[in-house]
Amino acid sequence: MEIYDQTTSNRRKSWILLFTFFIIMFILGWVISSMWGLGIPGLIVIMVLTVIYMIVMYYFLGSTMILSVNNAHEAKKQDYPYLFNTVEGLSIAAGVPMPKVYVINDPSPNAFATGRDPQHSSVAVTTGLLERLNRLELEGVIAHELSHIKNYDIRYTLIVIAMVGAIGILAGFASRMWLYGGGHRNKNSGALIIIALIIGILAPIIAQMIRLAISRKREYMADASGALITRYPKGLADALRKISQAPPMKSADETSAQLYISNPFGKKFLGSLFSTHPPIEDRIKALEAM
Repeated sequence: MEIYDQTTSNRRKSWILLFTFFIIMFILGWVISSMWGLGIPGLIVIMVLTVIYMIVMYYFLGSTMILSVNNAHEAKKQDYPYLFNTVEGLSIAAGVPMPKVYVINDPSPNAFATGRDPQHSSVAVTTGLLERLNRLELEGVIAHELSHIKNYDIRYTLIVIAMVGAIGILAGFASRMWLYGGGHRNKNSGALIIIALIIGILAPIIAQMIRLAISRKREYMADASGALITRYPKGLADALRKISQAPPMKSADETSAQLYISNPFGKKFLGSLFSTHPPIEDRIKALEAM
């Protein structure tokens, strides 16, 4: 029951954080519309244009581009029969179509999944992962990535990235309005300028913190879901322990670092609040408690 409880809790928290994104976007739209005296129609136009931008960004950030910038090459079954058999077997257990399999030539153990839905998904693993992990550990990692696919985490992540970009544009526009005093002066224009400046500065920071928080929640959820697939949480826990002790990757792309099962650069942030991944020690404790 702990696995189900953790999965449900993290899913609920992720949706709450996503709703917070919409609130930030709405506030920014309201400030900009009020500054220019556009009222409700202006707010509606701003929100519609923002959604259009998000849709364009969502489709621009495709799996083909992500695989390419991370130097992932599609694997052949005759070259990696064990990997293919593992992915195929766990896909059946997870109830999802078998994703395409990619390999990244990098000695550091790591992996990620991509694709907007289970029917168009891919799993990429490094050569270091195949060399360092035993069967149970590899199954734990693959199950984790298949959970991301099953839970539509990649689609969710791409939407969040697009929303952060949209908030950044709105915030930049709002913070610069003080230079011009807005297009519609009234007795409240001075207060609106101050509000616009404050929100314009804080909104991108808050949006990034929410994005990182969502990323961490989805990792916990994938850990729990992966353990549910294999029925052996220790396999993933042992894999994470080995991954945490490995050197940083050389082939990973900075913009897609949050997709990996563990931060591929091994960077230490100012704190867990600014990290794309939860502390591996905490993830291991949660898995061992299941």
